[in-house]
Amino acid sequence: CAASEVDLLPCEDPRRSSRLSREMNYYRERHCPARGEALACLVPPPRGYRVPVPWPESLHKIWHDNMPYGKIAERKGHQGWMKHEGSYFIFPGGGTMFPDGAEQYIEKLSQYVPLKTGVVRTGLDMGCGVASFGGFLLKENIMTLSFAPRDSHKSQIQFALERGIPAFLLMLGTRRLPFPAQSFDFVHCSRCLIPFTAYNGSYLIEADRLLRPGGYLIISGPPVRWKNQEKEWDELQAMAGALCYKLITVDGNTAIWKKPAEASCLPNQNGFGLDLCSTNDDPDEAWYFKLNKCVGKVSMSEEIAIGSVPRWPDRLSKPSARASVINNGASLFEVDSQKWVRRVAYYKKSLGVKLGSTHIRNVMDMNAFFGGFAAAIVSDPVWVMNVVPAQKPLTLGVIYDRGLIGVYHDWCEPFSTYPRTYDLIHADAIDSISDISGTSRCDLFDVMLEMDRILRPEGTAVIRASPDVVDKAAQIARSIRWKAQVHDSEPESGSTEKILVATKT
Repeated sequence: CAASEVDLLPCEDPRRSSRLSREMNYYRERHCPARGEALACLVPPPRGYRVPVPWPESLHKIWHDNMPYGKIAERKGHQGWMKHEGSYFIFPGGGTMFPDGAEQYIEKLSQYVPLKTGVVRTGLDMGCGVASFGGFLLKENIMTLSFAPRDSHKSQIQFALERGIPAFLLMLGTRRLPFPAQSFDFVHCSRCLIPFTAYNGSYLIEADRLLRPGGYLIISGPPVRWKNQEKEWDELQAMAGALCYKLITVDGNTAIWKKPAEASCLPNQNGFGLDLCSTNDDPDEAWYFKLNKCVGKVSMSEEIAIGSVPRWPDRLSKPSARASVINNGASLFEVDSQKWVRRVAYYKKSLGVKLGSTHIRNVMDMNAFFGGFAAAIVSDPVWVMNVVPAQKPLTLGVIYDRGLIGVYHDWCEPFSTYPRTYDLIHADAIDSISDISGTSRCDLFDVMLEMDRILRPEGTAVIRASPDVVDKAAQIARSIRWKAQVHDSEPESGSTEKILVATKT
């Protein structure tokens, strides 16, 4: 591609979005080019690009030349977000609502939320800045998925991913966020500027959909006890009350609520007209699904509530009640878990995949099913974005019940991340997430070109499929300048599969 496309984001392109409606921030959501309109070229790195600083050092500093954008450092330096020093950007760990540092802020929250006991494991950080909050929670064994839209500061999420923190490009606008219902143990907004009670409370209803029963809603900054926002603050408290949330504390400008563990108390008398959705609404459906102005009816709420789900790390190896989305799900879960332990051992010992080393930090599993691959590498210094393809069974809730994170996505479209953000991309049964014949949806070339965009230089791609599909993938790999080798699969997998291990040059 041209050097000007160094940060190509096909579905978040301001040139396209500027022509779209601004109502409910529609123009800042995903809008992808039509098939055939997307650029078919390799995205170049910026001048002076080098292999990223390894984790955990990257939490505190990254190479300036890997994303030479100083706007955030200039505008937010006094709030402790980041500053430019020599050939690095330095991250002191501050944020707008916690200029003294994320650690001190986390300490304050842990007086009210059990952040250090294994009870709370998964979090969603809305409008996260450079994701210092999520980054510093990692040492408490809490996996926070941080998101922000593409915005005037250009690269918040790019900085977060370069630091090795789980992050995703996303806007809360007219659609559900691409996560299953009742997936996060807490939802956090620190000056995220989301008007939760606007549009008939659509955004608070969406936060409620995503929050696990018994989970925590944490809002710091406006409108909590905020000057000139008394009306919004009153509405927020009243609406949380209508959902039967219990207000745990208001500490300065931070408010914390706990969601009830049992099924929704609606329909109660409330001034917001809040009501339950009809029974044919599936709260787990979230790929290009319009926001509802009703509260989803939730099944299994008591089995997957905080306190019912085992503590971390025990929850990793236990199939949750939601495994029943698949016929015979609990036993499939066990088989899948054991299969990936064997496969990962083979990747490391026989295929030379550098899992467990400082070379690999940000990992994506493109076809995650129950998250078995991510569970098998949980003791390595990595985090995994588990992707459940939108046309497959909705198993992502099971992945969250395990204490892992992920998103829904359709691989016939570009993924919502910047170029050069993952060290390892793993694609099991790649033919099942694209159309190998190339006649209908998208072909293998489109999918692998997108893998190249989001893979870091010197990053690794591991592709599993039948021998003829892997041969085709190997040809494409060489055409996009990857160094590629085809291997036999593990002995117990038989000769039905081959494995392509490729390095982006």
